[in-house]
Amino acid sequence: MSTATRRGTGVSAAVQALAARSRETVRGWPWWLQVTAIYIMARFTSAGIFMAAALHQGPNPWFPAKPDYWNFINIWDARWYSRVITNGYPTTLPVDGAGNVQENTWAFYPLYPSLSGALSRLTGLAPAASLTIVAMLSGLAAALVVYVLFRHKAASGPSLWAVAFFATFPVSAVLQVPYAEPLSLLLLAASLLFVVRRQYLWAIPVVVVLCLSRPVGVPFAAMLGLLLILRLVQRFRGGDDAARTSGRDLAALTILTAVAGLSALAWPAAAWVATGDIQAYTKTETVWRGHDLVPFKPWFDAGVDLFGPVLGVLAPFIFAALFGAMLYLPPVVRIGVELRLWCACYMGYLVMFLHPQTSTFRMLLPLFPLALGAALLSRSKAYRGTVVVMFVLLQIVWIVWLWAWAQLPGGGDYPP
Repeated sequence: MSTATRRGTGVSAAVQALAARSRETVRGWPWWLQVTAIYIMARFTSAGIFMAAALHQGPNPWFPAKPDYWNFINIWDARWYSRVITNGYPTTLPVDGAGNVQENTWAFYPLYPSLSGALSRLTGLAPAASLTIVAMLSGLAAALVVYVLFRHKAASGPSLWAVAFFATFPVSAVLQVPYAEPLSLLLLAASLLFVVRRQYLWAIPVVVVLCLSRPVGVPFAAMLGLLLILRLVQRFRGGDDAARTSGRDLAALTILTAVAGLSALAWPAAAWVATGDIQAYTKTETVWRGHDLVPFKPWFDAGVDLFGPVLGVLAPFIFAALFGAMLYLPPVVRIGVELRLWCACYMGYLVMFLHPQTSTFRMLLPLFPLALGAALLSRSKAYRGTVVVMFVLLQIVWIVWLWAWAQLPGGGDYPP
């Protein structure tokens, strides 16, 4: 063996030994430090992508070309949340000359801007800064709660990998920008954790504020309703499941379901009271889609546009069937009935009410429990590492394609 070969072999062995020691050191850390390290590394990776994209950002509606990182992440909906902090919500819906409702702040739920506004007033920080701080801290807290939730269904290793999938998901960059998603995901994960633990009464205050963070109250209430029916059936049939479901549990779950249903209507009701228009919220929401809300129809319209008049009509049914079949795959079944019911109800809500567009990718984040199913699909480190790498590469696509602004031929740009 030549001297160079021996030297190269020695260096390789040293690197492998260092890597092994590093892995053992990390394994000795407490779970919260491991989760924090995973999440922070993911956010620094996203920050690097944001900064690289900002170097290529041209003229746009908000700031000069090639902005710094902080300006670059404070665009799109972040500007609307700043408006909420500064001006609140209108008591009269703005309309154009033809009487059509125009874009306004009622589309943006109040919890996130209220907390950020309070921080701004207490510290003297600008609204953009307080919005960013609340979002970043909420994202980290969400990752910690997600891990605790996953540990109820899997061992530490798969749960950590699932957190890595959650933290690097192609749209996970939104967890560090001034959007309501980080706070909403924190509250959603906490609500699901209480439900999985069957601590239904403890879940009530969390679910109430969850319904004021983003429009997820309707699918959450639907999930609870289906879970209540399932528990009643199990109680009636008897067996081990009936033994685990006490009358007190059923009563508490009934109360939580009712509270969630009422809370889901709280923000539309507030818009009605403030403006005097019972449709204030729905009118505002539909401004961005350009037409009235008709359940299911936008998905068929999008299907026809993408796949033609025949396959386009079938496409939503095929999509729903494939998603439903996925929920019965063995790795997904292992995440538990509560999390599977949530994913089914949330996707059903999107199919019923969402207008499919580029923002749809961002709205898939509440399906984060499926990250655990993906981690349980295989114990192969090569598979799990490949998923993380592919997610990071797709983050580049999402940020460059949708976050960076580039005017379309007809004006405007696709929203992230």
